[in-house]
Amino acid sequence: MSERDEVAAAVENELTLLSRYHAHAQRAGFQLDRSAYLLLGRLELEHPLSLKQLAEAFRLDISTINRQIGALLKRGLVERVPDPDGGMARKVEATALGLEQLHADRALGRKGVERIIAEWSDHDRGELRRLLTKFNGEIEKYDGNSWPRTGRTS
Repeated sequence: MSERDEVAAAVENELTLLSRYHAHAQRAGFQLDRSAYLLLGRLELEHPLSLKQLAEAFRLDISTINRQIGALLKRGLVERVPDPDGGMARKVEATALGLEQLHADRALGRKGVERIIAEWSDHDRGELRRLLTKFNGEIEKYDGNSWPRTGRTS
C-alpha cells in the first residue's frame, strides 16, 4: 500500500470514528433527532424551500423528505407557507419553536466540542476548523452540491 493509500485509509477510519462519536453525542440531552437537526439547519440558512428543493439538497428521495417534514409539521417545528415567488407549490420554513430547539441543540453541541478541544492551542483549533472546512468544501465541489454557510465565526 502506498503512503497516499495509507493516509486515505487512516483518514477514512478517523472519519468513521468521528461519525460514531458525533452520533452518540447527539443523543444525550438533545431535543431533535439527526434528520430534524439537519433539515432545520438548512431551513434556517435558506428559506422557505419546497420539498423538491430539500430532496435535492439532501440527495434524498422526495418521499423520504415528505415523511421527515410531516413529522416536523406534527411537532410544530416547521410550517407550510405560500411560495413567495408566486408559484403554485407550497414551501416549508422553520417555526420559531423549530429554530428555538435547533439553537438549543446547537449550543449543546458546541459545548461538547469545546470540552474536547478546551486544552488545544488557538493554532490547533484554527487548523481543525480550516481543514474541516476545506474537506467539506472539496466534498461539495466533487458532488456539485454546495451547502450554504452563515459566515459566522463564533
